[in-house]
Amino acid sequence: MKLLKRLFLAALVLGLLGAFAVYWLLFMPNTPDYDGYRGAKLPRGASFETVTDSLDSAGLLDSRMSFEWAATLTGWDRQLKPGYYRFETGATNFDVLDKIRKGRQDPVRVAVPPGTRPGVLAAVLRRDLDIDSTEFVDALRDPELAAELETDTTHLFGYMRPNSFDIYWTTDARGAVRRLKQEWDRFWTDDMQRKADALGLTRDEVLSLASIVEWEARRPEERPRIAAVYLNRLLGRTRSGRMRLQADPTVQYALMRSDGGRMRRLLFEDYKFSDPYNTYLIDGLPPGPINNPSESSVRAVLDAEDHDFLYFVAKGDGTHTFSRTLREHNNAANAFRDLMRERRREQQQQQQQQQQN
Repeated sequence: MKLLKRLFLAALVLGLLGAFAVYWLLFMPNTPDYDGYRGAKLPRGASFETVTDSLDSAGLLDSRMSFEWAATLTGWDRQLKPGYYRFETGATNFDVLDKIRKGRQDPVRVAVPPGTRPGVLAAVLRRDLDIDSTEFVDALRDPELAAELETDTTHLFGYMRPNSFDIYWTTDARGAVRRLKQEWDRFWTDDMQRKADALGLTRDEVLSLASIVEWEARRPEERPRIAAVYLNRLLGRTRSGRMRLQADPTVQYALMRSDGGRMRRLLFEDYKFSDPYNTYLIDGLPPGPINNPSESSVRAVLDAEDHDFLYFVAKGDGTHTFSRTLREHNNAANAFRDLMRERRREQQQQQQQQQQN
């Protein structure tokens, strides 16, 4: 009896020790102390070792060994899902493993810039969501995807709504395009459609004009005034009827579209550059938007000022001089050119002084 009693006590002690070990592995906190949260991105197809490396390098594991033992003990090391996962300090191995094996991802905040180009947005999505840039650009050029989203490839990029969105890290290129287009659809209200109808413009046309306003206006408060100048020309609100838009951004866009270069100072011969987007040479709007305009630029078109200005030219301080007649405009343009010449002369003098010093 004594032997049985001793064996029973030994088994009981071993059982208690085993239970405590399991409890310690699974339910004791296994993160360092930190404020807020820390997150790790776990790639598709990653091995358990890679997952552990990612969690460890993100500063999430206080004891790598206990995490590995807990994962092996539960068998969850073979069930981990890709994604971005965040944890507050004090998380246990059970918390971490259970969240990852169930794929309960945390979204990533992505800031989509306004007035940009596909290549720039592709770089943002590659950085934040690990989306392949080529696949994103290819998705924008996919006619079937554009048709699914009720537009065409000429306009699709313009509908990539600029704003900040929470998107899951495992979203692929086509999923990102769908999401940003759907966000734009949520932005466009029935009241906006009524205002577009009142102007006689389609949603695509509002988008194209807003993209020009986006590029042209340095100061947001000028957008409704600039939009009204273009609407006055486009809709024939002039004494001589309709006018060409003659928007410099469309020339810039045409040149950049042709040579893939960056924006530069326009020369007189550039205005003669033959391209369907050059509004110095075509009537009406270009075939599509030249960027993804901000929400305020879209609203500027729909809620444009009521004025009779037909021209504007930069002042050199980020604002513009607006004119009703060509004579007034030419005077303002000459004043701007004089200002630019004076600035270039001052810059040259400064450079010469620096070289002499």
